[in-house]
Amino acid sequence: MKLYKLIIVFLPLMLIAISCGGDSSQESGDAAHSGEKTEELRDKNISIAAEQTKNRFPCDTIALRQYVLDTYDAGTSLLMTEPEYTYSLPRAAVVYYKEQSEQYVFSLLTTSKAGERIVEPKNITGFSSSYINLDSTKLGTALMFLVLFKCDGESFSEVWRSEVPIHGGFRKITLKSWKPKNIKYIELNYEDGIISGHRNYNFFMVDGLTQPPHLMETYIALVHKRTMADVNNDKFPDYYEFRFIDSTRYIRVLDSIPFYWSQDRKLYITKSNSRWFRKY
Repeated sequence: MKLYKLIIVFLPLMLIAISCGGDSSQESGDAAHSGEKTEELRDKNISIAAEQTKNRFPCDTIALRQYVLDTYDAGTSLLMTEPEYTYSLPRAAVVYYKEQSEQYVFSLLTTSKAGERIVEPKNITGFSSSYINLDSTKLGTALMFLVLFKCDGESFSEVWRSEVPIHGGFRKITLKSWKPKNIKYIELNYEDGIISGHRNYNFFMVDGLTQPPHLMETYIALVHKRTMADVNNDKFPDYYEFRFIDSTRYIRVLDSIPFYWSQDRKLYITKSNSRWFRKY
């Protein structure tokens, strides 16, 4: 009976104490929403990598990661590629390129949409992350940019940046050449589980390396296909969009429609239908 009375007396007091104490974790914040804590963790990881790396060179990826951390807004980071094999390690999403005596670095950076959770790079890389485009608010909305840096001795300077219109599914970055016009371009390869295929965002240096690039998208999936082409013989790359018959018995190509870049409208258009256009 005495124990019962003690419980009746102390239980309300305990409830009051808990309610007044509040949630200390909410007051102090967490790494997912705190830019300061995220930066501290990334700075520590970079320091560890610098200590463990034996062969360093000017403007290497460790120096670039540190430069991005020190220079750009909180939450901005250098992306890593998806491992090719089960036991492969991810690599920095960069391509080093030398023109004459100058050293340049193509880099894929990501940052978080203002007011949302700070994006973790692992949540926007690989096949499973391609579904983040359906609803990315819980894990944060990633904003990706292809950035060209120039190596200035021991530091970097930004030459240009170009937005990548996708939020997840990144796989790899590759420097290629468009043979019809011998124009260099960066291919950003993304997996896309929604269409059961992949997308390539291609950034063409149509006006030279140091000028902002021209963006064109290609893709291939079960019933989606867009392939690179030279439709009207100018310096801008074009493409064919394929239309499919998708029945329960078979999938068959119905038609292919040529799209070319209109310098006046700044859009991809086609002669097949004046109302059809694409941004890239």
